Amino acid sequence: MSIVRVIATTALVLGSVLNAWADDAPAPASATPAPTTPPPPPKGVWMGKGQFGFLDSHGNSDAESINGNVDVFRYDGDWKNDLYAGGLYGKNSGIVSAERWETRLQSNYNISSNLFAFGGFRFEHDLFDGFQYQASATTGFGYKLIDAADTKLTGQIGAGYRQLRPEEVNIENGIVTSRVLGERSEEGIGTATLDFSQSFSKTTILTNKFLVESGPGNSMLQDTIALNVKMSNKLALSVGYGFIHNSNPPPPIKKLDTTATVNLVFALGPQTL
Repeated sequence: MSIVRVIATTALVLGSVLNAWADDAPAPASATPAPTTPPPPPKGVWMGKGQFGFLDSHGNSDAESINGNVDVFRYDGDWKNDLYAGGLYGKNSGIVSAERWETRLQSNYNISSNLFAFGGFRFEHDLFDGFQYQASATTGFGYKLIDAADTKLTGQIGAGYRQLRPEEVNIENGIVTSRVLGERSEEGIGTATLDFSQSFSKTTILTNKFLVESGPGNSMLQDTIALNVKMSNKLALSVGYGFIHNSNPPPPIKKLDTTATVNLVFALGPQTL
């Protein structure tokens, strides 16, 4: 079964789930409880979510892939610390065709209820994007542009410093025959992010996360969109699509990489989905 069929089948399943889990009709006004303010998040505790997905298809072509990530955060007074670690590994007809690992760490300090300052680090290692690694340290400001119950949008803008090392990858018949490392470069960069979420019901939420790091040596754009359907307070099913675009990889590496995923999402710590 190809990845396209997997995603199509999952979309049908999601449609059935949405119909089955649609919100009940509202109770009469006299029986509707008064809205309550949600309690503040706990302090000093790591919480968040993880994701895991696996594909194994055989037939006219053999393909195997695995992906997963952990995305957790912690509140300490006016500080919020975020930690992300994720990876992707894939084979096609027994040949490794994808291998990527990324780690991000960011600390935010609340200046007001909507405005915050941040400092962050990011490290990426991808065997097939034309760079042995990209590592950056950035700082700047963020703002909660929309902070409604069902719709949230946060933007960040900043500047920083990046190291990257290009790598010429020679591929013949799908097999990497050689890798030639280029000179490491160090440069100033600008960075911006957008983090959006939209709840359609108690069980269905759409998320989109966009990141750009731009400097003289390369501009990297990363975007991931996902539809999540809750199965319980601790488990959900996610169908996602993402792309990474590097403006200046060494030839013959393509500038654009895309991924489609079907993942099981699980809550970590006291967090609920």
